[in-house]
Amino acid sequence: VQLQASGGGLVQAGGSLRISCAYSGRTFNYAMSWFRQAPGKEREIVAAINFSGSSPYYADSVKGRFTVSRDNTKNAVYLQMNSLEPEDTAIYYCAAKWSAGNYERLSEYYYWGQGTQVTVSS
Repeated sequence: VQLQASGGGLVQAGGSLRISCAYSGRTFNYAMSWFRQAPGKEREIVAAINFSGSSPYYADSVKGRFTVSRDNTKNAVYLQMNSLEPEDTAIYYCAAKWSAGNYERLSEYYYWGQGTQVTVSS
């Protein structure tokens, strides 16, 4: 399985950005997640979605602002980020795990993308 994140960039506070992750390989039944890591901080879960797309998960810090979705016909997962804040500045990574649930546990992820930088200016 290979993951390729894209779409990051520089945006002003209050703005929006959509990042994408293209995946390939045998991904049937894999849940997909977005993590982020800011300088000097640990990698943290942002959002996740099960294979069917029926059960999204969000970290408290992004609830109501971010939306995760996926299109299995296009082998892609998306993160729509609205009302961005400077605290959202980080490298965003997509990751894949075999089953849904326990999304915050990094050790359960088999595959990681290379990350895309999101910078929110104040």
